[in-house]
Amino acid sequence: MLDKSTRAKYTVVVGLEVHAQLQTKSKIFSSDVNQYGASPNTNISAITLGHPGTLPRINKEVIEYAIRMGLACGSEITRYNIFDRKNYFYPDLPKGYQIMQDKTPICMGGGVHIRVEDEEKTIQLHHIHLEEDAGKSMHLDHETETLVDFNRAGVPLIEIVTNPDIRSSEEAAAMLTEIRKLVRYLDICDGNMEEGSMRCDANVSVMLNEASEYGKKVEVKNMNSIRNVQRAIDYEVERQIMLLEEGQSIASETRLFNADNGKTYGMRTKEELNDYRYFPEPDLSPLVVSEEWLAKIKAGMPALPHELWKKFVDLYGLPAYDAEVLTETRAMATYFEEVCQHTKNYKAASNWMMGPVKSYLNDSSVSIEKMPLSPSRLAALTELVAADKVSFAIASQKVFPRMLEEQDKTPAQLAEEMNLIHESGSDQIQPLVEEVLAAFPQKVEQYRKGKKGLLGMFMGEVMKRSGGKANPKVANELLRKELD
Repeated sequence: MLDKSTRAKYTVVVGLEVHAQLQTKSKIFSSDVNQYGASPNTNISAITLGHPGTLPRINKEVIEYAIRMGLACGSEITRYNIFDRKNYFYPDLPKGYQIMQDKTPICMGGGVHIRVEDEEKTIQLHHIHLEEDAGKSMHLDHETETLVDFNRAGVPLIEIVTNPDIRSSEEAAAMLTEIRKLVRYLDICDGNMEEGSMRCDANVSVMLNEASEYGKKVEVKNMNSIRNVQRAIDYEVERQIMLLEEGQSIASETRLFNADNGKTYGMRTKEELNDYRYFPEPDLSPLVVSEEWLAKIKAGMPALPHELWKKFVDLYGLPAYDAEVLTETRAMATYFEEVCQHTKNYKAASNWMMGPVKSYLNDSSVSIEKMPLSPSRLAALTELVAADKVSFAIASQKVFPRMLEEQDKTPAQLAEEMNLIHESGSDQIQPLVEEVLAAFPQKVEQYRKGKKGLLGMFMGEVMKRSGGKANPKVANELLRKELD
């Protein structure tokens, strides 16, 4: 383990390459079905298998999805696109080469906003390019041969390449979280790293704080979760610093991450660019993105997570944490915005969303889209509590569950039916206050000698004896009056 003083001498430099499978109905260069989980080698055709004489054809929706991601990141959209052949042997890519974009990535520049420990930072992107995915080699238990499933071959990918702007594993995790959030908001990728529909390679290097040049970078692959990306970077940083401290050099190589022990292992030396022998794909015409087409895509863009976060903080006055939780998914943010169309008690509505609503969704294993309670009815429940008709505790424990079952009644009607509406009159509450104080004379004496925390106990007793119906504000005032 490194000591803190040694670790503090070095700056961490990380760049990410994030692959996101685009969830179009068909593949990037053929009409074969793009579907996860199908039986092996069923979503294939002569084009996917690279048979002689077959020709690729661009899927228009793939281009639009890539442009949407570029617009979300503030990238410059390339108007004149040429595809290239990457001549590198993939055992699971039937053609023996990969069609992708080398010289003219669909999106150039841009950035992604992240927050780490309340500090904001923009990670700059180098580019986003399109390419086709390879198939999948399968190593089954007790089998000596390697089997290949070509279903994934030809599935459309965008590769999001960052500049080396990331300075910690925490920033890398925040960047991946934000990218996953973006692709889900845009509805272009499901972002499931466990299923491989979003994958990440990390280029990691370290350099002395006073150094003017980056150190030798190592590419780490085989990370199937955001947490594992963090673990891999942390291990690799420590490994590289220890080597440098021992006077050894860093080999520029590709390494694999083992999630079981949290270590990386050398796989092969890093390829040079000329190893790929890129040249323009002769079977695809150049692709031109017209101004009209681009304008149409821009017009269909949804509100983005960082925009909604800012709106929730600035317009609705929510704390940063609330805004972060409520913009976790596009559906959650949309639901909350609809609630806010029916109530001005924004913070109270946020408390309902992050408390009872989220608990119900988690316990029921359903998404907010299938929430049986409409935003307007949740707003009405929020208003009922804000008007001191029922307490939040009673509303969440008794009224809320009934509202999920009975769609035709307002929260006020249900509270009336269950006899839960607060008694606000002094005439009803005063006898309860006197009864409680008479039952605890020693506690009353302790309170009057300075033990003011006992007020909560007295309040609890009043609420218990009223069956939760006493208006807490009125009860509090009457208690203080009697005690003081």
